[in-house]
Amino acid sequence: MEYHNPVLLKETVDGLNIQPGGIYVDVTFGGGGHSREIMSRLDADGKLYAFDQDEDALANVIADDRFTLINENFRYLKRFLRFHGVRQVDGILADLGVSSHQFDVAERGFSTRFEGDLDMRMSQKNALNAYKVVNEYDEANLRRVFLEYGELKNAPVIARTIMEARTQKPVKNTEQLKAVLAKLLPPHKANKILAQIYQAIRIEVNQEMEALKEFLEQSLEVLKPGGRLSVISYHSLEDRLVKRFIRNGMFEGEPERDFFGNFSVPFKTIEKLIVPDEAEIARNNRARSAKLRVAEKL
Repeated sequence: MEYHNPVLLKETVDGLNIQPGGIYVDVTFGGGGHSREIMSRLDADGKLYAFDQDEDALANVIADDRFTLINENFRYLKRFLRFHGVRQVDGILADLGVSSHQFDVAERGFSTRFEGDLDMRMSQKNALNAYKVVNEYDEANLRRVFLEYGELKNAPVIARTIMEARTQKPVKNTEQLKAVLAKLLPPHKANKILAQIYQAIRIEVNQEMEALKEFLEQSLEVLKPGGRLSVISYHSLEDRLVKRFIRNGMFEGEPERDFFGNFSVPFKTIEKLIVPDEAEIARNNRARSAKLRVAEKL
């Protein structure tokens, strides 16, 4: 089984404007597809650091003196680069979300297609998992998760339905969760709504929005002036954060303007939004919702 089919491979790495002797970071190593493409463009002096919090990714390590894989969440980007003696880099690549491998391993519990434990942890070191969210969160917190991270208008009904079901017995696996929710899933929309529910739980379990914000703020600190940031996102919550941060260095609101009405921006947008073409989507279904944004630090 292929670990992961990298999305927008050429476009994402092209966006980094690789300098052969530069220092680069792939913060979502996974199967190593993007990392290998970066490595192919480096000379003997170039260096690539990769991050992945998933222990499964360690099996794909690249045997090359120019490569270092760090088994940590990218929210600790600055800390672990400093640990390796690196303060500034020439480019950072991020391919957000869940890898094909994580979706395809039933026992990880990420996919609506398979029966598996309610896990959904991207790192097995996480104390919080999907079982705890579904069975231990109070109704208000469940409602928040489905509203904020699933963008589900009927979040209150979903939360109440889960609360009622678990008073009878714990909801232990993905099939039991689907059964509990069955009456809320109209046939023509069942897969879409289930995917939103799973996404919401997964984001909560892995603190994905908080981690993304911390990563983006640190990327601005560690990029050299002229360094590039190349980020693929897969849903509107991620893309909104990336877009706003690239545009004005903030996630909410607008920056303060000076006397003349100007404000300093952290990045220059290099390309308009890049999306996969029909051929790539036909080859790789995961690409269908991908959005690539590329920016250069000013």
